[in-house]
Amino acid sequence: MNKSPIISTFVNQVRHFAHHHQLFTPRGKYIIALSGGADSVSLLLVLKHLESEFGITLEAAHCNFHLRGDESLRDEEFCQQLCRRLHVPLHLVHFDTHAYADLHHVSIEMAARDLRYTYFEQLRRDIHAHDICVAHHRDDSVETLLLNLVRGTGLRGLRGIQPRNAHIIRPLLSHSRQQIEQYLDALGESYVTDSTNLHNDVKRNKIRLNIIPLLRELNPSVSQSIFETSLRVTEALKIFDDAIQHAIADVTTPMESTLGGALVGGALVSSAPTKQSRTAPTKQLATTPSHPLIISVPRLKQQPSPEYTLHEILSPRGFTSAQIEQIYTSLDTNPTGKIITSCTHELAFDRSTLILQPKTPTPLVRPMHIPETGTYVLSDNLKLKVETEECGDRYEPSRTADCASLDASDIKFPLTLRHIQPGDRFVPFGMTGTKLLSDYLTDRKKNIFEKRAQLVLTDAQQRILWLVGERTDNRFRITPHTQQALRLTLQ
Repeated sequence: MNKSPIISTFVNQVRHFAHHHQLFTPRGKYIIALSGGADSVSLLLVLKHLESEFGITLEAAHCNFHLRGDESLRDEEFCQQLCRRLHVPLHLVHFDTHAYADLHHVSIEMAARDLRYTYFEQLRRDIHAHDICVAHHRDDSVETLLLNLVRGTGLRGLRGIQPRNAHIIRPLLSHSRQQIEQYLDALGESYVTDSTNLHNDVKRNKIRLNIIPLLRELNPSVSQSIFETSLRVTEALKIFDDAIQHAIADVTTPMESTLGGALVGGALVSSAPTKQSRTAPTKQLATTPSHPLIISVPRLKQQPSPEYTLHEILSPRGFTSAQIEQIYTSLDTNPTGKIITSCTHELAFDRSTLILQPKTPTPLVRPMHIPETGTYVLSDNLKLKVETEECGDRYEPSRTADCASLDASDIKFPLTLRHIQPGDRFVPFGMTGTKLLSDYLTDRKKNIFEKRAQLVLTDAQQRILWLVGERTDNRFRITPHTQQALRLTLQ
């Protein structure tokens, strides 16, 4: 390769950047995303030059999106000729991008991006490559930072494009577009130009063609200045991320559900009793996830920035900035029982805590009927066994949360497993008067999600036999006169 200063500087800069960010592994195979444009051509050429030094092997991949007629065919032919000359294997793929965009109701730009990266990842797996090299450069990163600033994506958006994102690596990220073109000129290498990049009809091109030239009038080195700032933001965010993770760990606790909520996290599906040959109709009871996240409001308020700590917890779970601000400003009024939902999660105010959990997959629906004794499948890993047993002088009723022993003499089938309803009452074991289930659960410090998930077992007369996982009804307790017990066991 020609040893001109431009070429040497370019190669050394790629070498240093790759080593600093540990982009390559010796004996690894890497795919070059090759469009035929200046960026990807320079990426292929410089990595081909460093191939033996890095101890890697290269293959290229070109996507023909059929968006620009003859230009698309020209780009494909150019990539084929370049790879033949460099003895680099080339993988070609053709896409009907317009059809994909129409089918998925996305823009052409988004369709092309989805198709491209999905193909690259599948190819990486198929040929057992380590990573995919893409030719994003410093100016791309600056444009991304400015776009993120306009969109309001927060601190992380000010990092611009990162050198690595999973299996995508960017060895040219420290180079400007001008350096890339100078490198190709020094080599005497040609490349193709995508005419659509010359139109300011998309946001990125508006930044590139309109905004950055204006900024250069204020500072001719504005791209370099913004890029260096993004590097400092990236380093500062490492400190910030460590601090925010400690803050989140300090204010949150994963909460195990009670057994009444152990029937949650999926649909409850009834099956036929296992000892019978006939089948029972399938029913479902939708439920809530079994591991909500508890946010301590007092500990949250002790953080250096309570609102931003709350933002870091809630934003990844789909809550908008406006919702987070609403939640934060409501902490002092403590509207216990209030629920705010995002597209994926629910948050409830509960005394001095916030309860956060994924949304239930379906609303609470029909109860499950149990026509006779047998084993009933409640979910993939949970069953309810209903059986009778004779009571002798030494009979010991169950005393565990997952099992209830009741006097069978006055219990009428079919039984029904359902969620609690407003006005439900029972006589808690050991007591004589009735109590509202809602009051009982409040006394037990159950939050609104646990109350909503709580199940009860009733008999044919709608009498509550068992507040599942919590307490049986005293009217059906085992006594010295009990001759036959109904045993209910969660397995």
